Amino acid sequence: MSNEFMLITFALFFAGIVAVPLATRLGLGSVLGYLLAGIALGPLLNLIGADVIGLQHFAEFGVVMMLFIIGLEMSPKALWELRARIFALGGLQVTVTTAAVCAIALAFFDQPWTVALAIGMILALSSTAIVNQTLNEKGLLKSDGGQASFAVLLFQDIAVIPMLVIIPLLALPELQQIAGHAAGAAGDHGPGEGGIHLNLVEHLPAWQTAIVTVGAIAAVIAGGRYLTDPIFRFVSRARLRELFVMTALMIVLAITILMTMVGLSAALGTFLAGVVMANSEFRHELESDIDPFKGIFLGIFFITVGAGIDFAYLSQNIALVLGLTLGLILLKAAVLFILARMFRVAGGDKWLFSLGLAQAGEFGFVLLSYSAANAVLPKDIADILLLVVALSMLMTPALFIIYDRLIAPRYSAEQTREADEIDSDAKIIIAGHGRFGGIVNRALAGAGFETTVVDYSSEQLALLRGFGLSVYYGDATRHDLLEAAGIGDAKILVIAIDDKQAITQLARHICKAYPHVHVVARAIDRMHVYDLWSVGCRDIIRETYDSSIRASRSALEALGIARPEAERMLAVFEELDRKSMIELADVYDIDVPMIDNEKYMQKARAMRDEWEQQLKGKMRPKTD
Repeated sequence: MSNEFMLITFALFFAGIVAVPLATRLGLGSVLGYLLAGIALGPLLNLIGADVIGLQHFAEFGVVMMLFIIGLEMSPKALWELRARIFALGGLQVTVTTAAVCAIALAFFDQPWTVALAIGMILALSSTAIVNQTLNEKGLLKSDGGQASFAVLLFQDIAVIPMLVIIPLLALPELQQIAGHAAGAAGDHGPGEGGIHLNLVEHLPAWQTAIVTVGAIAAVIAGGRYLTDPIFRFVSRARLRELFVMTALMIVLAITILMTMVGLSAALGTFLAGVVMANSEFRHELESDIDPFKGIFLGIFFITVGAGIDFAYLSQNIALVLGLTLGLILLKAAVLFILARMFRVAGGDKWLFSLGLAQAGEFGFVLLSYSAANAVLPKDIADILLLVVALSMLMTPALFIIYDRLIAPRYSAEQTREADEIDSDAKIIIAGHGRFGGIVNRALAGAGFETTVVDYSSEQLALLRGFGLSVYYGDATRHDLLEAAGIGDAKILVIAIDDKQAITQLARHICKAYPHVHVVARAIDRMHVYDLWSVGCRDIIRETYDSSIRASRSALEALGIARPEAERMLAVFEELDRKSMIELADVYDIDVPMIDNEKYMQKARAMRDEWEQQLKGKMRPKTD
């Protein structure tokens, strides 16, 4: 048995290692890669067989870890700001989708209302694992659509709790005998949702169950707030990284076990604990230690979803299953789209929200098993729905691809309003008002100078106008807009946008077409400095340079060097750094790849030893 388990584990890892890089290279994403790997292992090669369900319950622990890490990345304040979307948007999504699916099951499939309601609740849920993983990979979790998706998914995790209470009340008398025999097997849900063999509230009256449940939640919050930091301080004294990792995993497991013992959602409990620990001094260490395990468990979970598809049964019911799956996706997408319009999720974000949550979710497997065990769903319906849930999850990466390749490009091109008419005659133009340009604008305004600020983020400008600032919407890289802004009469142009290539192109245009304008350009990195120098710009500011110098000064002071001496040493460093940069910039060619620029490479090699010797000689601390 041990050898068989090791062989299965090896097959899972090998399939993931092969499939995921290929899928990522083809632009399909890691989730689809894992799903395809599972299809290859399970239905096609039959390497996993009956162990799929057990592996799937085991791998659901990855979902729990994922919610814990998301909680660590949020603060209670951020969660409070999402409260309206969590309960209003999430609540409407679950309620409306459940009602719509229930109505269809009653009207078109002639199901009893109890069966229809159970189906509605099961299919109302979406895949926390796939959606959050994909949004994270694509950098969309912080977008408006991503935040709306996260809020709905969080509410769905909360909704699992009352669903687990309601489903047994929907039992069909004719199925109760059969379900009684299956309950032992179906009730073992592993580390996900729905139960564990030890249940503290199983035979308690409702009021006692409520007290135990509230007590468990309070224990998680109090433990996260007051116990975790002392525990980690104690463990850290051993200076063994593996012990710290073990402690982090132990905490997640403890919360998972406690939540399942009181019949709550383990994912919700760990998310809550993560939020409580968001301000912990060990937050980043926790995140870095758990993240690799989360990725492994999630990968195995996705593989088991693919491996769990019964293609023999699917082939016998292909038309019905495909029709139900596509119908479910269309129905949920329509409901989500309407809700997105109601809650002002605009532009491409409403499509990201609608398509991203249109599938069924991993907790659907748990609720299906739970419903069958409690005599709510007949086996033939449960088997069909199991395929619908799995196939809808399998199709989700394709929905994200549709968004990426068809919808997002159209909105990036079309979702731009007309540029504002600029009536300012200020002699200073600031292109971009983010974290860089905003500081420049405040400093100049504080000194009494009038500026013309142009930015293409309508949300950012709406916020700035709310503070009474005079700003204009438009793409500052457009030549006609710059002319309207008065570039011909301007004295200074501050280029503070965050697109490296756009900065270089704009600097090139201004230096050639308006040589009288003094250009202050933001440089993203050292190589970008050379690019800007080569197009004629001479006032170049590296965006993190000054803060790095200040950090260096703090480090020197922490080493016992007095501030005046630390400032002298860093002044030497800055002088030599600027001198070497100008010398290298003079031999740099923007049109030649760095590795092929022989003059630059020879100059850099020749200067390196000399530069280091000068630094060591001139920066050595002076002693009294």
